[in-house]
Amino acid sequence: MMEEQEETTETKPLHQDASDSHVRRNNPKKGFLETVLKPIKWLKMLSEELHWSFVLGVVIVYGISQGFGVGLSRVSTQYYMKDEQKVQPSKAQVLIGVIHLPWIVKPLWGLLTDVVPILGYRRRPYFVFAGVLGVISMLILSLHQNLHLGFALLSLVAGSAGIAIADVAIDACVTQHTISHPSLAGDMQSLCGLSSSIGALLGFSLSGFFVHLAGAKGVFGLLIVPASLVVLVGILLRESSVRNFAYGRVKEKFLDASKVMWTTLKCRDVWRPCLYMYLSLALGLHIHEGMFYWYTDAKDGPSFSQEIVGSIFSVGAVGSLFGVLLYQNFLKNHPFRDILFWAQLLYGISGLLDLVLVLRINLKLGMSDYFFVVIDEAVSRMIGRIKWMPFLVLSSKLCPSGIEGTFFALIMSIDHIGLLSSAWSGGLVLHMLNVTRTQFDNLWISIIIRSLLRLIPIGFLFLIPRSDPNLSILPSETLRRKRVNDVLEPENIEMATLVLASD
Repeated sequence: MMEEQEETTETKPLHQDASDSHVRRNNPKKGFLETVLKPIKWLKMLSEELHWSFVLGVVIVYGISQGFGVGLSRVSTQYYMKDEQKVQPSKAQVLIGVIHLPWIVKPLWGLLTDVVPILGYRRRPYFVFAGVLGVISMLILSLHQNLHLGFALLSLVAGSAGIAIADVAIDACVTQHTISHPSLAGDMQSLCGLSSSIGALLGFSLSGFFVHLAGAKGVFGLLIVPASLVVLVGILLRESSVRNFAYGRVKEKFLDASKVMWTTLKCRDVWRPCLYMYLSLALGLHIHEGMFYWYTDAKDGPSFSQEIVGSIFSVGAVGSLFGVLLYQNFLKNHPFRDILFWAQLLYGISGLLDLVLVLRINLKLGMSDYFFVVIDEAVSRMIGRIKWMPFLVLSSKLCPSGIEGTFFALIMSIDHIGLLSSAWSGGLVLHMLNVTRTQFDNLWISIIIRSLLRLIPIGFLFLIPRSDPNLSILPSETLRRKRVNDVLEPENIEMATLVLASD
């Protein structure tokens, strides 16, 4: 049936296309309706090709747990560190990096979900565990008075681990579909990016209001809701049960999966893109906390309120969403190397917008702080998302069959090591330049250093393949490789209704 539909599309007369276009021009209402229905048709197409349950699962995990939840937590965590724990910006930058440590060990979560089933299931128990971990950690942060920084950090790390474990499980599904439907790889990553961006937009839009209304700890209490929905995903998920699993062979299976990963990682077409992704992220030099403290505490700065900070981040989420739409509609079919060249160049140049703000040049040009910061955030997030989208598509195409989730987690962990390196090096730069809670004289120097470092990865673009983004990158024998020693059995994962879940 699919072949017949494709043939029908290919043999459609040209005069019919011209006639349809003429009708749309002469019937604005119909053209507007088609524009509105286009995203719905796109979702319907993905649901038919990949199953509706996959689309729903992506929306829940990426949109609500990661997008909305992280949108709320970012602002609340920054204010929690600044107002509740009273830490310096350089230290806060390092602590934010520590919170993301669970994302670096994603291969461990991937191996556990791929190799060690619990109660006969590989995915459902891990979704439940991830959600429960998030609920408990947020309860501790929201209810405990005068929590020591060490225990607060441990709770934040636990909450981050819950999100990371759920992310690994859904990433496995995305990667499996990427291998079976390589032409839809860009569409799937666009779905993930759209869900995340829309969720983040809602989260950031409400974060400042909630922080002002309930405080940072009150927002942590609200984050129990996204974590609870992750538990619900684990309850609704239907998958083939694993029978007679030999738990005594778990060590052997871990070794087998590790060998497959190492063999694949040694492939020239794999390690070169991974190295570039690390360099691109590590040389980004995050100084977010220095800018955040300057936004809110500097005597000569904007002195933004919680609501204003939340609205700024929400505009950034709109920019990120716009970046996804640009990639989906205009860039997804272009070679990776071409997109990354322009994205990396613009990424470095856009960083100088912060310099204009910190040196107060915008005021001399008659532009208010809020207006300029909104433009800065939207442009930076849009370019950052355009730079990130090819990384996701490329990463999904580097995964061998049988350990898709684990290997994708390995690549993502390399990326997060790059982000951690960026955060810690940024904290070191802020400390060396003596940027504190009340001293920001040298903040402009860190902005220049960051912008220059962002341009260096352009010299390493030769590591990125020039292949067609719609085709597979790995050799066919690697993609078709069977699971080593039954590391994984074939499984049919889909969301089930509450009625079907009882069958």
